[in-house]
Amino acid sequence: MAGVAAICIGTAYLSTAAYSVSAEPAVVTVDTTVRGEAISPYIYGQFIEHLGECIYGGIWAEMLQDRKFFFPVTGEAPAWESGYNGHGAPLELLRRSPWMILGDKTKLSMDKEAPYVGEHTPVVRPEEKRRCGIYQERLALQKGRKYTGRVILAGSEGSSAIVRLVWGPGGTQFEAKRIDNLTKDFKKYYFEFESDGDTDNGRLEIIVPGPAEVRIGTASLMPADNIYGFRSDTMARLKELNSPVYRWPGGNFVSGYNWRDGIGDPDKRPPRKNPAWTGIEYNDMGLDEFMVFCRELSAEPYIAVNTGAGDPKECAAELEYMNGSIDTPMGKLRAQNGNPIPYNVRWWAIGNEMYGNWQIGHMPIEEYLKKHKTVVDLMREVDPEIIAVAVGDLGSGWSEGTLKNCSDYMSNLSEHTYWQYRENILDHIAQPVNVIRRVAEAHRQFRETIPGLKEKNIRIAMDEWNYWYGPHIFGELGTRYFLDDGLGAAAALHEFFRNSDIYVMANYAQTVNVIGAIKTTKTDAEFESTGLVLKLYRERYGEIPVKVSGAPAPLDVTAALTRDMRSLTFAVMNPTDSAQELTVSLSGMELGNRAQQWVITGPERRAYNEPGQPRKIDITTSPVCPDGGLTVSPLSVTLISYDVK
Repeated sequence: MAGVAAICIGTAYLSTAAYSVSAEPAVVTVDTTVRGEAISPYIYGQFIEHLGECIYGGIWAEMLQDRKFFFPVTGEAPAWESGYNGHGAPLELLRRSPWMILGDKTKLSMDKEAPYVGEHTPVVRPEEKRRCGIYQERLALQKGRKYTGRVILAGSEGSSAIVRLVWGPGGTQFEAKRIDNLTKDFKKYYFEFESDGDTDNGRLEIIVPGPAEVRIGTASLMPADNIYGFRSDTMARLKELNSPVYRWPGGNFVSGYNWRDGIGDPDKRPPRKNPAWTGIEYNDMGLDEFMVFCRELSAEPYIAVNTGAGDPKECAAELEYMNGSIDTPMGKLRAQNGNPIPYNVRWWAIGNEMYGNWQIGHMPIEEYLKKHKTVVDLMREVDPEIIAVAVGDLGSGWSEGTLKNCSDYMSNLSEHTYWQYRENILDHIAQPVNVIRRVAEAHRQFRETIPGLKEKNIRIAMDEWNYWYGPHIFGELGTRYFLDDGLGAAAALHEFFRNSDIYVMANYAQTVNVIGAIKTTKTDAEFESTGLVLKLYRERYGEIPVKVSGAPAPLDVTAALTRDMRSLTFAVMNPTDSAQELTVSLSGMELGNRAQQWVITGPERRAYNEPGQPRKIDITTSPVCPDGGLTVSPLSVTLISYDVK
């Protein structure tokens, strides 16, 4: 079978010059005898980071802020203040405790001598026939929906506490659970409520009747339909997205993260200041929870280790925790935490963006590569089968330096790319095409100029890519995406397909809320235009790229055969505001008797989807004539599956 370099198997517009629309359908030739390397399924990867509302507020189902009392409870309001506002839009940041005080504020103190978790624990001491306690507002409650939670309490002999869920101002618009006979030792108490009203300002109260002394260790509240602690609505969208791999936990976050903070009893894990971003890291989602997340989504884990502030021995210990047998110290610890069977995680990112002075632990490349080698040596002693992905960056020269000096200490090399908004739609969409191609071409050149590199076949993991611009509407870096961003995401995928010989993985950043493919409110989760594109291609696009020629600019056209060779998938991204007529001419095979198309489009370039509202951008499907003739809608992504014979 004839073959060519993957860069020649498709066509892409790279020019922003004026274009004209022909009156006659353009003939696009698909030569199925000229095939590229199979597209890696990891091209549809995702990346999630502990940043903004990606994990907490997006993926994780916890409804309470600061449930472990990182901030002292003082009753000072407001807890939220405007901070960095991302391109002119207000952004609320939690600056102090969101817990307010019920009753006499002087009857609440913070115990720093023997805290349950973290640095201090609230202690409530109401007088006789008085009540005192704490409450948290701004909870979104839905009528008929059940909520489950727990509170960890210790108290003086005979003391009690009342937990109330409140959904309205009336004297009966709440449900209460009384907890009697508290003990001097902390104990977990579980409860379930059902809201009888809709509100965006519900509240949870923890009330202590006097006289008593009650210590409040932690509290938690989640919708009862959570899935192992994850939001059921977000998980449903993520299952539709069907990513084969998730990179976690960062990102800049990982360079200041201690993985040990995220294991063991979640209620005893210390709350921390997020080391790289604003906000609090609750450590409710750690290594074991991430593995449950991947299991529920049938995805492979791709874990980044801390080579910034972290110690190489701790990187190896983390690997042993995940992959070691129960005969090893860390494997034994994992078993004690409820998981005796090793996870056998294959993919490991050795650090993140260590070339950047914004990165915790940044150092010159010569110094860093010594640390990288030490980390990989120690990790391979634990598990020699790991796939180690080194830190690269083409623009700074870090990729070339790493490949020249460290190629024996990696399986693949990471690159990152982000793009801004461009007023001209062709400029906007050309950005990913040009960058992805330029990086691939540079790495092919490295194989020719660096001795011995070609034989090692070190491939690129573009493990962060996306548009990054606009107001922070969905929390920190929670930018909104529009139809033209979806068109750009399709163009990015097309260029990955054309370079299937060099890209082993690509991870869209950062899946939920934070520059994410899915956006959430407190009660809804919805696909952005970019998420719909990723979902469609993951579901429908083929695996064996084939040569395409004759596509008129500025259309971006690619094609691929399914692995069983029964179908040809033909994808067209049309950035124009006019319908385009095409005729598909097949070489090497014949079109069969059936064809189906899927189309993503919207009413105009800056259309977008809003969680909880009807979609303005969606995927529609219909059968099409299998004769190769087709009409491509304006501002659209069209994917057609042809039976072939």
